[in-house]
Amino acid sequence: MIVLTMGIGFLFLSMAMKGIPLGTAYAIWTGLGAAGAVIFGILFFQESAGWKRMLFLSCIIAGAVGLKLIE
Repeated sequence: MIVLTMGIGFLFLSMAMKGIPLGTAYAIWTGLGAAGAVIFGILFFQESAGWKRMLFLSCIIAGAVGLKLIE
């Protein structure tokens, strides 16, 4: 299952690199992956969803969006 998920992730990364530069695609891919892991942890493993955590999660997402907007 993990290998399949990783393969799909790399497939989406390669698709993204057809339209945007490598550095931007990789930064967005890793940032959203990290944000996804945090959200998954909050939803399924009862991890803390304090305001500081949400603030910095928002910074990650805003950074990914910003990279795409200035691309």
